[in-house]
Amino acid sequence: MIPVNGFNGAQVAVLGLGRSGLATARALRAGGAEAICWDDNPAARDVAEGEGFSCRDLTRGGAFDGIATLIVSPGIPHLYPTPNPVVRAALQAGVPVDNDIGLFFRSVATAEWNLYEKAPKIIAVTGSNGKSTTVALLQHILTAAGRDSQLAGNIGRGVLDIDPPQDGGVVILELSSYQTELARALTPDVAVFTNLSPDHLDRHAGMGGYFAAKRRLFAEGGPDRAVIGVDEDEGLFLAGQLSEGAADDRVIRISAAQKLSGPGWQVFAKKGFLSETRKGRQVASIDLRAMPGLPGAHNHQNACAAYGVARTLGLAPRLIEDGLASYPGLPHRSQVVGEKEGVRFVNDSKATNLDSAIKALSAFPKIRWICGGLEKEGGLAALQGQTGAVQKAYVIGREAAGFAMQLDVEAEVCTSMEVAVARAVAEAEAGETVLLAPAAASFDQYDSFEKRGEDFIAEVSKYLT
Repeated sequence: MIPVNGFNGAQVAVLGLGRSGLATARALRAGGAEAICWDDNPAARDVAEGEGFSCRDLTRGGAFDGIATLIVSPGIPHLYPTPNPVVRAALQAGVPVDNDIGLFFRSVATAEWNLYEKAPKIIAVTGSNGKSTTVALLQHILTAAGRDSQLAGNIGRGVLDIDPPQDGGVVILELSSYQTELARALTPDVAVFTNLSPDHLDRHAGMGGYFAAKRRLFAEGGPDRAVIGVDEDEGLFLAGQLSEGAADDRVIRISAAQKLSGPGWQVFAKKGFLSETRKGRQVASIDLRAMPGLPGAHNHQNACAAYGVARTLGLAPRLIEDGLASYPGLPHRSQVVGEKEGVRFVNDSKATNLDSAIKALSAFPKIRWICGGLEKEGGLAALQGQTGAVQKAYVIGREAAGFAMQLDVEAEVCTSMEVAVARAVAEAEAGETVLLAPAAASFDQYDSFEKRGEDFIAEVSKYLT
């Protein structure tokens, strides 16, 4: 646990008592503060009270009397589309609003770090797609190289729930836009921007607000190094803002769509080969094509990002290559479930937006595509022309018929996962891939994308056994 600094003897309100909220309350108590908790869910309040925390209805008048600050869980809106009433009440009372990420950055470094031979490093990764794979891949590389690391944030443990990093330790954080937009302190040693595509637009009032939330990770704290994906205009702009010139190697530009050149520090993947160049010269090259945990250009971009960070931490290219080669992949992210009679089954249930689905569709040559679910804002127009590898689509979800009508490939309305997998299996031929890449949220049929992926695996297992 990371005890929270700066609130000893103070009352701090905690709104939302899920994983991060309870971890925050515990860390506040460890730092000498009194956590005043609230959640609309009575069961969540019961859990907090069972751990000895006081619960107070923060919607009532005078609830913020004596409160030093309000800590808000990531899923609770503070501005768009409409501020949560508790957040509005705190702001009207002049009470600062923060989140667990802000508390982490103000508390993680302690006087003990001055005694270490090598100070710990904090790596923070944000972007629309590839964050989870990038952080998991980076941790795998570090573990394979014998380096101590912990994974936290939007994946793994809550940021305040991890152990205080020790001499030479590395903390790797996956940070969503919900987390970066509100944190009052953001000071990573290395910050990573993978890419940007439309997502969560209602929460951020459009693409500009969404990008601004991501950009805060780089603008607020001034990381020593920045690893920036430059395949979109926003990333290219961000790299330009952070750099003092073409040769400024504090910014590492990465790409999986183009060859990068120039006097600076670049890492790019082209035709399955990762290349690192510095001062206009190639210093390393890695063949990614046969690495089973990293199929497709989108995973090659993730590999470039993890490689760039690992290099800033002093790892040699050969050690990084060994880690890339042995990476098994993450569940629900281009996860190979199995293969039978020449047909491969891949679970990419995390492909909840159009951009991530398009990248999954470009990773395999012949695809039986299982898609559909709760359609996101903006429709499916971006999929037009991106389905060349698709032999046929098998559409699930409550609105499967409407979803299917928007596709530019042959589509069969299946509604359920059971039917979709059975029909894809019946029609798949050797050399094809049955791919779950929904291009939609899961909440019309499942509690989460993980549950959707697990259902896919269960149905595929009937065929594999």
